[in-house]
Amino acid sequence: MKIKSVAISVTVKDVASSSKFLMDHFSFKEKWSTNEFAYLIHDDFDFPVIFMESGMSILPEAIRNQKISGCILAFVVQDLELEEKRLKGENVNISAPITEDPWGERLFQVTDPNGLTIQLVQWVKPTDSQYS
Repeated sequence: MKIKSVAISVTVKDVASSSKFLMDHFSFKEKWSTNEFAYLIHDDFDFPVIFMESGMSILPEAIRNQKISGCILAFVVQDLELEEKRLKGENVNISAPITEDPWGERLFQVTDPNGLTIQLVQWVKPTDSQYS
């Protein structure tokens, strides 16, 4: 199999609020949208984020009425502290503070209006030699 691209589709209660959150705080742009659907793109990378309204008839019946559960949208950044400061300045609630894992992942999290966890990550040298 040759995969040409990747996208993520997330089912939410309010498409407009999740779209606005990514556009306002993470520089996404809507390429297409309706009341029930939004296709967002970013100038810096080719990974569309799609929001679909819970209950849409085009969704498989088994998941049609589900909403976000256990999904984390992660963005790798170069300066974690700068991004945290910027988001705080934009009055975005930091839902998990900066932490560093022994394998070299530094991160913090914010949550969009529909409950989607957005994690900002910066890779650093692992503090535990087993991950080097």
